[in-house]
Amino acid sequence: MPVWLRRTLIAFGALVIVAGAAYYWLIVESRMPSDAAFALDIDQVRRMVAATPGDKPDSVEVELVGAFQFPATAIVAGDGWASREMSVYSFRLVYPDTSIIVDTALNDELGGDNLVSFDAEAYARMEEAMTTASLIVVTHEHMDHIGGLTVHPELAAILPSVALTREQLDHPERSVPARFPDGTLDGYQPLEYDQYRVIAPGVALIKSPGHTPGSQMVYVQKANGEELLFLGDVAWHYRNIEVLRERARLVTQFFLKEDRSAVFGQLAALHRLHEAEPDIALVPGHDGGIVDGLLESGTLTKGFSSAEAPE
Repeated sequence: MPVWLRRTLIAFGALVIVAGAAYYWLIVESRMPSDAAFALDIDQVRRMVAATPGDKPDSVEVELVGAFQFPATAIVAGDGWASREMSVYSFRLVYPDTSIIVDTALNDELGGDNLVSFDAEAYARMEEAMTTASLIVVTHEHMDHIGGLTVHPELAAILPSVALTREQLDHPERSVPARFPDGTLDGYQPLEYDQYRVIAPGVALIKSPGHTPGSQMVYVQKANGEELLFLGDVAWHYRNIEVLRERARLVTQFFLKEDRSAVFGQLAALHRLHEAEPDIALVPGHDGGIVDGLLESGTLTKGFSSAEAPE
């Protein structure tokens, strides 16, 4: 064999090995890191909620505002290249005389060509509901969760009802292209807490940095005793929790800039929680199958009801 041919084959073989290793590392590999850890004491959260007097929400409504579409492996590393839908939701906790909004989705302008569907009527109902809500919280500062808030036409009027955390405010780069108008947040006092924080009867926040610095889960206990845990984007789909696999490293490291170990710790904690407490409805950020199942069971109610302010 000529020397030049042997060298060419060796170089080609080395290139194939390097490319294969890079593909596995960036697209497929998703083992639990040795330092992954997250403390989730659901009994403590329940005790804190129980100690807070007042009526709990009678119902939890959901609006499907739009959807993205990602390759399966972007959602769960190693799951292949078939397209999977990433539904975009807003939730409304309905009390006898008030309401709370959890996540504010985004409008079609912010979503742009990335959206494969957008329901303008659902968005309008959510936008109107924000004007009468006593509290508005977001699970984290990405545009598809905070975007509807940043572009609300009556932002100055609803801002007193908005509870953004210090971490969410300190990282506006995570919200781009969503951004608050200049000067809107001047003098705004953010919500600060260490681990858990009850914000209303039946509702508590659970600090969960990792996907973003300002990520938090929202625990909800309804008046009938049903419990839900809104995960934000700790998990995009329930399968992340089920098989304990993160998003592809290409996504988490180069696009989302996640703390991968922190997210893995949260997935493991949620996996244990589901095994111990299967009746708690875990609601990932973008899982249409989970939401449809909760609608069918009556745990969630489809569509925001009339957003008229209480008398």
